[in-house]
Amino acid sequence: MSTAPAPVDASEPPPPPRSRGWRFIRRVLLVLVGLLVVGTGLFAYAWYTAPVDTVGEVPFEQPLAIPPLADSYVDDEGRRVFELSAQAGTTELLPGTPTDTWGYDGSYLGPTLRAARGEDVVVNVTNELDETTTVHWHGMHLPAAMDGGPHQPIDPGATWSPTWTIDQPAATLWYHPHPHGETEDHIYRGLAGLFILDDPELPAAQRLPHEYGVDDIPVIVQDKRLDGGELTFGRGLFSGTGRLGGTLVVNGTYGPYLDVTTELVRLRLLNASTARVYDFGFSDDRSFDVVASDGGLLPAPVSVDRVALSPGERAEIVVRMQPGEQVELRSFAPDLGADFFNDRFNGGADRFDVLQLRAADRLAPSPDLPTVLAPAPGLTDGLDSMETTREFDLSGTTINDVDMDMDRIDNAVEAGATEIWAVTNSAGAPHNFHVHGVQFEVVDIEGEPPPNLLAGWKDTVYVPPNTTVRLALRFGDDTDPDVPYMYHCHLVQHEDQGMMGQFVVVEPGESAGEVDGSGDSEHSGH
Repeated sequence: MSTAPAPVDASEPPPPPRSRGWRFIRRVLLVLVGLLVVGTGLFAYAWYTAPVDTVGEVPFEQPLAIPPLADSYVDDEGRRVFELSAQAGTTELLPGTPTDTWGYDGSYLGPTLRAARGEDVVVNVTNELDETTTVHWHGMHLPAAMDGGPHQPIDPGATWSPTWTIDQPAATLWYHPHPHGETEDHIYRGLAGLFILDDPELPAAQRLPHEYGVDDIPVIVQDKRLDGGELTFGRGLFSGTGRLGGTLVVNGTYGPYLDVTTELVRLRLLNASTARVYDFGFSDDRSFDVVASDGGLLPAPVSVDRVALSPGERAEIVVRMQPGEQVELRSFAPDLGADFFNDRFNGGADRFDVLQLRAADRLAPSPDLPTVLAPAPGLTDGLDSMETTREFDLSGTTINDVDMDMDRIDNAVEAGATEIWAVTNSAGAPHNFHVHGVQFEVVDIEGEPPPNLLAGWKDTVYVPPNTTVRLALRFGDDTDPDVPYMYHCHLVQHEDQGMMGQFVVVEPGESAGEVDGSGDSEHSGH
């Protein structure tokens, strides 16, 4: 028996067919949902894997390498002459595994240059690399044409011979490349070294531990991203500060230990990383004395249990050891002053074991530290006004909303002038600020006096997010209206991306000249 179909009500319209537009929208929504799921998963993975923690994991099986003191001689003009050669090679950053690296007079890092206040020096720098580089004397007072910034390139096979007079107090300075747009890669490959200045006029310096390699130890700290033995040049997915690595090397040594033979040992700490901020202390939270910052001795020792250093900063610390003990120099999670996102992805939760100190069973006695070390900078003493002279806003990859331009001079300052510079980090990311050619005094941070750790001469200072730091700078008499010095963020990716400006020092009443942005000027030393 068949069933007849139901009658159709012609008064009701049939359901509309699915349009092509609806099908397209549905597909787009599915893709968006899929991307959201994948993106959420990537973010969650990145969030939970971002922190690096090597505490308790470092074997400390390698003796700390000590960079040799550079050979020098005095020429017929009475100048102390050094020879440096930038070259490529291989280095075992991890034991038994060769890594392609760059160095000065070797495959990695460079020798420690040492000169005294009042000496005339010459450094003959030969570039044996396959690409152009420079050598910047970080923290040094010297003419702009000798500074080694991006306007003094050294082509492959060329030699540059800057000369100047050492005219500043005893300090731990350093040297490193500064090619425009490529500084991070050159430092990361290994081009860096210390330049120690001695000052016979500072008697307190002789009462500090001062036998190089015995109780006066260079500690050049760098982080690396390694795949097997090869340096990798990638960056974290959500990190905006630059290349943060999970492997730490000190003077090029992984897992280093230092045999200590004296009651007091002086560590000259240099943060030679390109992006990472460290907060140094010891594994047992012992106190130690900070005796010097970037530009030399502090007015008096400062007893602390932590000292934070952003890229480019230095600190000299003195630690007391007991016979037979072991203790680790450690970097604790630094306070970046950033929001939770920038803190997490820019190293704010990272911890590292850095260097193990091993005291001998019998230690040679060390004299007590002097209670007075050096005069305070005093740049603001007697100033009629503490009003800000210039303002610098760090945001994105710019300073004052403009990217670096090799052909543009941003500021002209008069020789002998004292100026107040206000540096503001208006972004959420970490930044710091370095000025070439001068040391400065930190006047205040958000209107408050700086801590005692910042009471001495500085050339690089950390500027936390949403913070203003005011600096006092007194400019010397090395004038040149056409050849500029730099100021920039020393989280070096930011510098390479454009967070850098230029200033010239001129005679009173003189204007800035014209800068050759190519770097191929008569001053470049080719």
